[in-house]
Amino acid sequence: MIYKFLIGSEDAENFKLEIAIDSSDTFLRLRNTILEAAGYDKNQMDSFVICDEDWTKEKEVTYYDMETDSDEDIWIMEDTPLDELLEDEGQKMKFVFDYMTDRYFYMILKETVPGKSLHDPLCQRKEGKAPQEVLASDVLAEVKPVKIDNAIEELDEDFFVEEAFNEEELAELNDEFREENEEDL
Repeated sequence: MIYKFLIGSEDAENFKLEIAIDSSDTFLRLRNTILEAAGYDKNQMDSFVICDEDWTKEKEVTYYDMETDSDEDIWIMEDTPLDELLEDEGQKMKFVFDYMTDRYFYMILKETVPGKSLHDPLCQRKEGKAPQEVLASDVLAEVKPVKIDNAIEELDEDFFVEEAFNEEELAELNDEFREENEEDL
């Protein structure tokens, strides 16, 4: 089955996308298609928020496992097919692309096309110019990046709770951060 999403923004009212994607594809592929069509950086933190008919959050699909201690189910973009959480035409979602200022694209599952499949996601229509990706860029430009090793050394040893601290996971995150921010470090 093919899903067709209509995507818009309150920040740029003339900006609209229409994306077709196979229902068995992942939220990660949908994310990447949206970011490419909008001309956005893929290294920013973002998530999908599945909403009810009044745009109230029901579920969230994140890029990384945030390891929260909540009782809520956790969905990761790479591991979650669209049809696991979406099935009805008219389903509403938000794609949060700027966590700093809580800005998002609103999305509606405009149409489902049964009996058809699509190998690669497709931006079928693009109108207008996407809103600026990060509004706080002028503020962020003044902030110097902090080297993770130095920041960790400066923390008091009692800062980390023994049960919640996993050295292997921290090392992996540190390596990922270094790779993504090699130029700035």
